[in-house]
Amino acid sequence: MKRVLIFSLAYYPHVGGAEVAVKEITDRIKDIEFHMVTMNFGGEANEEKIGNVFVHRVGNGSSYLHKILFIPRAAAAAARLHREHHFDAFWAMMSYMLFPIVLLRFMGLRNPYLLTLQEGDPWEHMFSRWFILPFRPLLSIGFKNASAVQTISTYLAEWSHRMGYQGLTSIIPNGVDVALFTRGQHQVLAKKEGDTILVSTSRLVHKNALDDVIRALKFLPEHIRFVNYGFGPDKEKLQKLAEATGVANRVSLLPHPGVPELPPYLKAVDIFIRPSRSEGMGNSFIEAMAASLPVIATQEGGIADFLFDAKRNPNKETTGWAVDHDSPEQIAKAVKDILNNLDQVARVTATAKKLVAEKYDWNLIANKIHTLFSGIFGRI
Repeated sequence: MKRVLIFSLAYYPHVGGAEVAVKEITDRIKDIEFHMVTMNFGGEANEEKIGNVFVHRVGNGSSYLHKILFIPRAAAAAARLHREHHFDAFWAMMSYMLFPIVLLRFMGLRNPYLLTLQEGDPWEHMFSRWFILPFRPLLSIGFKNASAVQTISTYLAEWSHRMGYQGLTSIIPNGVDVALFTRGQHQVLAKKEGDTILVSTSRLVHKNALDDVIRALKFLPEHIRFVNYGFGPDKEKLQKLAEATGVANRVSLLPHPGVPELPPYLKAVDIFIRPSRSEGMGNSFIEAMAASLPVIATQEGGIADFLFDAKRNPNKETTGWAVDHDSPEQIAKAVKDILNNLDQVARVTATAKKLVAEKYDWNLIANKIHTLFSGIFGRI
């Protein structure tokens, strides 16, 4: 059996789109033994098996210093694990995880490796900040020597070539468990008769623009509420904004229940919204489409691969309602359009759900990743 070592800054119980993708993919690939080096944010098991991945955590803290130290610690741990398990390939989950792989190359360990780009932040944030610029040559080495590069969107595919990768970039998006998100509804949210609930399943961070959803509420009737399921550093800031704009009683910022438990929460609401300022792809949009919710979003970054608007994309079958970033009034207009055109909503949600089933099912995604690894193993 072939063995692959994954490098990921975070893993369960710290979950975002990339972490979900790793678990969904590895759980479906049974003929490869996966190990992972990841960061111990404090109090977690140093070693455990999660699904089909043997997880090895290093460090013990979540500060910025700990994140910097993770790179040499991860390289050292990988060298030790390689002596024990002899990995056939590495897998860098996002561009910064190239750093430990480049260190290993300097140490003489030059395994073939797959680079997956899952970033949600814009290029400038990732590669042009002053404290990243001195280390960008190391990232370029990592990109140039990758055995294969896979990105989750057309938008991110441009990054690999800007950083010097000369090969063919494979665009393989994240996916969704279609069967899970089409299950029947049961009550998980107190909803008064006549209420309309906007929902997002987003981290509470600036790029996801939940502040624009809150600002949009003042242009909408009182019976329209907003609920977000997710964690993040901006919770207090968003709560203060809701109070300042007089809509605090219509805004609920709740914990994310976890992807397996999420479908009933989506089935209990009316419209999904995330007006992202930047986005690599966004699993949440695909999950909402699979649950037959109408989707309001920008077309920033990777969203443009699947969110097609009737007016902005007349040559595509409509899958949602597009708005400009930082445009609360456009959000309010899109909400009203959805509520006033239910026949159109039925057609659009059916089209979106069909797209998800045909292109974004995790079984299809896992098979494509398996094929990439088969090609890498063939070079050993």
